[in-house]
Amino acid sequence: MADERYSDTTTTTAAPAEHTTTIIERRSGGSGIAITLVLLVAVVIGAFFLFNQNSAESRKDDAVASAARSVGAAADKAGDAISGETK
Repeated sequence: MADERYSDTTTTTAAPAEHTTTIIERRSGGSGIAITLVLLVAVVIGAFFLFNQNSAESRKDDAVASAARSVGAAADKAGDAISGETK
């Protein structure tokens, strides 16, 4: 968090003008940068796992489709054998 310190100094002399000095000092601990880096790393890791999960789902879907084609081809062969047709 930022620490702020305000100092007001008023000096009065025989002169009719009044002299006022205001010093504003801001200090920042830099914790915002650390939090940003941690969040960025978390987003990158989450995206990595999300893309890997989608890739795994695609491979699973392709395997199921391939198995279905194989079963369909076997069923066609069995049907042809039963009816006596040859291809």
